Amino acid sequence: MAQMGSTGHGGDGLGSDIQLQWSRIRTRLRTEFGPAVYKNWFKSMTLVGIDGKAAVIGVPTRLRRDWIEQHYRERIRAFWQAENKAIADVQIVIFAGAAQAGEPDEPAPALAAVNGAEAEERDVGAPLNPRFTFANFVVGNPNRFAFEAARRVAESAASPQWSVPFNPLFLFGGVGLGKTHLMHAIAWQIRCNNPSRRLIYLSAEKFMEHFVRALRQNNTMPFKKMFRTVDILMIDDFQFIGGKDSTQEEFFHTFNELMDLNRQIVISADKPPTELANVEERMRSRLAWGMVADVHPTTFELRLGILQSKAEQMKAALPLRLLEFLAQRITSNVRELEGALHRIVAHAQLVGREITVEVAEEVLPDLLRKAARRVAIDEIQKRVAEHYNIKLVDMHSARRARAVARPRQVAMYLCKLMTQRSLPEIGKKFGGRDHTTVIHAVRRIEELRAIDKTLAEDLDILKRILETGERGAP
Repeated sequence: MAQMGSTGHGGDGLGSDIQLQWSRIRTRLRTEFGPAVYKNWFKSMTLVGIDGKAAVIGVPTRLRRDWIEQHYRERIRAFWQAENKAIADVQIVIFAGAAQAGEPDEPAPALAAVNGAEAEERDVGAPLNPRFTFANFVVGNPNRFAFEAARRVAESAASPQWSVPFNPLFLFGGVGLGKTHLMHAIAWQIRCNNPSRRLIYLSAEKFMEHFVRALRQNNTMPFKKMFRTVDILMIDDFQFIGGKDSTQEEFFHTFNELMDLNRQIVISADKPPTELANVEERMRSRLAWGMVADVHPTTFELRLGILQSKAEQMKAALPLRLLEFLAQRITSNVRELEGALHRIVAHAQLVGREITVEVAEEVLPDLLRKAARRVAIDEIQKRVAEHYNIKLVDMHSARRARAVARPRQVAMYLCKLMTQRSLPEIGKKFGGRDHTTVIHAVRRIEELRAIDKTLAEDLDILKRILETGERGAP
């Protein structure tokens, strides 16, 4: 092992160059993550030594080692790479002497001036979630294009030979589909692989807050200088800038200047540029200049893959039937899906129960009811008509032929089962029928389901299609 020996924060056993590098790295950690995180996780770290191409860093406890290994190791490695190209890896070990290690009270003088701009950018920008990386993003057909576009931007910006592949990158899609995850992943990859890049990531609301504060203080020049000189500007939830005329005007000029300098801009919103309400036409036009990538709603297969990935990360052995149940029933967004999984696992662990579909139904009544309420009567009628190959108008007609009447009864049964609408409201949707007709249809289908295997299978198929919003769910 080369130069191996206890050093504290730069003590005996290592050369002065390595000691100075370690001091600068600690300063960078304090600057990037702030004093609270630094005190909780980094203050007690000790540089034990250099083992070949790896920096060996000691911490006093297993908990601290595991947390730093999971959440900060790559960032520390990136800082070492920036300081010393010969160090390609970082090892976090339990080291008894780490708890007593001291630390310098002031940043290394050689780094203080360099870190001034970086510290200011970190204060302005939003913190990054260490879980939101490309490695943790589950890719499927609905999000593949957006994922590849985001990764292309990140790889290009992180490379020493930087070229902007498309500008701006505009990601859009509904709530909880992964836009923010991709934004964080871009920022993480750039910061880990090329820490010298000046990057600001924040929400549109935060951009507006900083701008309004600068206006009130009559001090807009530092604001303009900061945002118009970065290498990468990333704005999340851009739709909230709509209707804020002065903020739009400032962002318009910031956008133009960064484009002129060939700096990368990445923006996310809930709608494509052309559909952003209360955003000026000239701004919408510029947002559409580069690459516009849609993060589509998830499919059953993608939701199942996400659940399997999350369960693996949680080290939870969950039955496939449970994961399929959740993927079928919770279709709105990935956040609710992940939240459901965490609630089920936590409940099972706290009360010592086996994790089953029945447990999920007990623990998640709110989410499951919410999913059911999203199914509209019109959608049920349409799906049932398609399944039985009848005309949609037959759902409202007076025809009593069995080929029409039975599917109509099935549709009424599913409306009673899957919506919160009253019996009179359901009857009204079926050609103004009385609520007693709906009651008869529900009772008849319940009776037939118990004895007619084909009808039971039809009901299961239709229910699954309506719950997932797709035909192809298994």
